[in-house]
Amino acid sequence: MYSLLIMLMALGARLAALFNHKIALMVNGHRNTWRRLRQLRGTDEYVWFHAASLGEFEQGRPLMERLRRQHPEQKILLTFFSPSGYEVRKNYDGADLILYLPFDTPLNARRFIKLARPKAAYFIKYEFWRNYMDTLHHRGIPCYSVSSIFRPGQVFFKPWGRGYASVLRSLTHLYVQNEESVRLLQSIGVTQVTVVGDTRFDRVIDIRNAARPLPLVERFAGCGQVLVAGSSWQPDEDILLPYFNRHRQLKLVLAPHVVSEEHLKQIEQKIERHCVRYSQATSKSAAEADCLIIDCYGLLSSIYRYATLAYVGGGFGVGIHNVPEAAVYGCPVVIGPNNHKFREARELLACGGCFEIHSADDFNRTADHLLGNPHALRQAGEAAAGYISSHAGATQIIMP
Repeated sequence: MYSLLIMLMALGARLAALFNHKIALMVNGHRNTWRRLRQLRGTDEYVWFHAASLGEFEQGRPLMERLRRQHPEQKILLTFFSPSGYEVRKNYDGADLILYLPFDTPLNARRFIKLARPKAAYFIKYEFWRNYMDTLHHRGIPCYSVSSIFRPGQVFFKPWGRGYASVLRSLTHLYVQNEESVRLLQSIGVTQVTVVGDTRFDRVIDIRNAARPLPLVERFAGCGQVLVAGSSWQPDEDILLPYFNRHRQLKLVLAPHVVSEEHLKQIEQKIERHCVRYSQATSKSAAEADCLIIDCYGLLSSIYRYATLAYVGGGFGVGIHNVPEAAVYGCPVVIGPNNHKFREARELLACGGCFEIHSADDFNRTADHLLGNPHALRQAGEAAAGYISSHAGATQIIMP
């Protein structure tokens, strides 16, 4: 039944590709995968990492980079299922070969593994492709699940899904994020499990350690208090900007999630103080501005280092963005209410490194308390940094 559903999915994708650009990228990418695999040298052996999309890639990245440091001669194969992952990271220099992973049919699995010849495979988080994993198992190729997390509602733990759970028993080892996952897996006879936490903590520490200086942001920040708002959406901005307009001593770095000219102009219309866009700033204009709008991508993880207080957006919409990316710098983090599916956010809230708001009044009270109380600010920042450092180390356990 599983393989039939996958084949129907593949057929549906080919039809949808006629009308949908994103799906067309994936279908054409599958064809390119076979072409590139046929061109491989017969002597090359790869360690294979598979990520669904960008989030899983970031969890697998510390493993790939550790492998590269320890064994620079080892070739790395990276595959994606989603176009949003492949198209953004297809030029990532930490892997030797980056491909779309074709649909998980029995024929595709056998063909892919025969051509790619992986010596080991790592599937990241929620990726459990039965035919690929069964083929690896039958060929005696070690296969690992990393940074995975399990919940009672998943198919493996349903009476009608126990057959699919056999894929978990075929894995060489599962490196999971929490004890609940261990208990659930043991309930269905899966015992080759170790709790290691989430490799994302190692990743944000790597990012912090490699963060490049940003002279314009440094000139802007000066020695005063700076609120850094990352990945903000309009509901976030409608809460933050009135507070910023009223508090003349506070500087604001605003990095909106959507960097379109229309959205940037909307933001500028709401700001009653001197603001400048990063792409247009000079050293002089940055130093004179009260608000610096980040109108490009790729800088946010380095910008959080300049924050007195951080705000991570998305909590008044589909869900918060990357909280550890800010917390790693030892600054308190404020988030909106839609955070319940994000374990690290819930745990940061519990330890006092993060603060949840539901309204503009909530934000006003929280910001006033932290920015007006050096002891509370320092205590919350230390809690945030301590939480991140205490959860690091998964990468070394998975790949000693």
